[in-house]
Amino acid sequence: MTMRRDFLKFCAQAGLGLSIPVGGPSLLSAKGREPEPYDGPYYVVFNASGGWDTTYLMDPKGVNEINRLYKEDDILTHGKHKYAPTAKQVEKGMSNEDFYKSYGSELLVLNGLDYSINNHSPCKRYMATGKLDSLAYPTFAALVAACRGPETPLAFLTFGNYSATGNLVPMARIPYLPSLNLIAKADSIKGIERLPYHDDFAQGLIEKALDEQAATPSAQAQLPRAERSRSMLYAAQSSSKALKRVEAEVSDEVGKVRLHRQSEIALSCFKAGVCVSANLSIGQFDSHAKNDRDQLKLIPEFLDGIDYLMKRAEELKIRDKLVVVIQSEMGRTPHYNKGDGKDHWSVGSIMFMGKGIKGNRVIGETDDGQFLTPVNPQSLALDEDKGIRVRPEHLHLALREHAGIEDHPLSGKFPMKVSKEERLINLFGQA
Repeated sequence: MTMRRDFLKFCAQAGLGLSIPVGGPSLLSAKGREPEPYDGPYYVVFNASGGWDTTYLMDPKGVNEINRLYKEDDILTHGKHKYAPTAKQVEKGMSNEDFYKSYGSELLVLNGLDYSINNHSPCKRYMATGKLDSLAYPTFAALVAACRGPETPLAFLTFGNYSATGNLVPMARIPYLPSLNLIAKADSIKGIERLPYHDDFAQGLIEKALDEQAATPSAQAQLPRAERSRSMLYAAQSSSKALKRVEAEVSDEVGKVRLHRQSEIALSCFKAGVCVSANLSIGQFDSHAKNDRDQLKLIPEFLDGIDYLMKRAEELKIRDKLVVVIQSEMGRTPHYNKGDGKDHWSVGSIMFMGKGIKGNRVIGETDDGQFLTPVNPQSLALDEDKGIRVRPEHLHLALREHAGIEDHPLSGKFPMKVSKEERLINLFGQA
C-alpha cells in the first residue's frame, strides 16, 4: 500500500485529487473508464496550401493562353468530369488520368467558388471555417470533432494549415509515426514496453483508486481549476488505455511521402476509435514563379496522397465511413506573370467524396476568363439571372447539414448566417 499512499501524496502536493468534478462537465464518458471507440463517420480535409492552379486539374481551359502545356482539344473527360491531361508531365505521383479513372464515379466537383479575397491568411481562415471576418470560429474539422466525439483522446488531428478550434476541442499534432507510437505506449519510458513507469501491481492500485473516486461523488465542492485538474488526471489515465489500440493499426511500410505519413497516422487513429477528424496539408502551391513546373510537381503528389488514404482505408475496412473534402485557399490567375508564374486569384474549385456524397457530378463553372457563373441554390444549375455566387459559408452550412450537426448547440455558437434563399439544397445528393 506504500505505493498507493505515495501516489496519493504526490497528487495532493501537485494540487490534483483523484475525483472527477461534480456538477461540471467531465472529460470522460459516462462509464468513467476508457472512452467507447468512436465508430465513424470520419472526416478528412485535404489542403493544397498556397493556392492550386485549378486549370491543371478539375477546371481545364486550354484557351486564351491560360495554359501552356495543353490545348482545348486535349482536354479529357470521365463521365461528367472534365480535366487537364497530365500523364506526360508527371514524373512522380498520380496523374489526373489515373485519379479520375479511380475516383471519378465518387467525386463531386464544384467549380466557380468565390473566395471573395486573395490573401493567404484570411483565405485559409475562410475556407477552413466558413467565416471570413472572425478569428473565433472553429474549422469544420474541429467543430465536427467537438460535436460527434469530444471524449475521444485525439478527436481533432491537424498536420498544418489553419486549425483553429474555437476552444471546443483540443488540437492534436502528431507529425511522425514514431510520435504516434510513443503516445500509444505512454505508460512506458520512451515507449519501450519492457520499461513501464509502474509495475502491474502499482498500475492496478492507481486504476482502482481512480475508479473508486470516479464512482463516488465528492462531498466537498471544489474550485473550477481543481475540478478540471482532477478530471484531466482521470481522463489522461483512461485515454492512455484507449490510445493503446492505435498501435495495432499502424503500418510498418510507410515511407517519407508527406501525405502518406499524415494519412497513416489519421487512419490508424480512426480505426482505433480515438479520432473523429483530421486536417491534412502540404504546401508550396504558391507558384508566383514557374507555375507549370511547380503545379505539375505538387498536384500529382497531392492526388497520390488522396489515393493512398482511400486505398489504405479500404485495407482497414473503414473507407465507407470516410467523408473527404479536397480544397485550397485560392486559385491562380488566368495569365502568367513575367516570371512564368501565376499570382493569386479569388475564384477556384473544391472537391468532395465519401459517405453520403453522390459522385460523378460537377456543379458550377468558370468561363474562358476564369470568372465564375452564378448557381441556383435550389436546383444547383447555372443561373446567371437568379443564381448566387457560391462562397465558403454556403459549403460549410451544407457540410454541417451533411454531418448532422447543424442544430447542435456548439454549431449554434458559430452560426453561418446564410439566408434560407441561399442554402444549397441537396448539394451532396443521395449516394
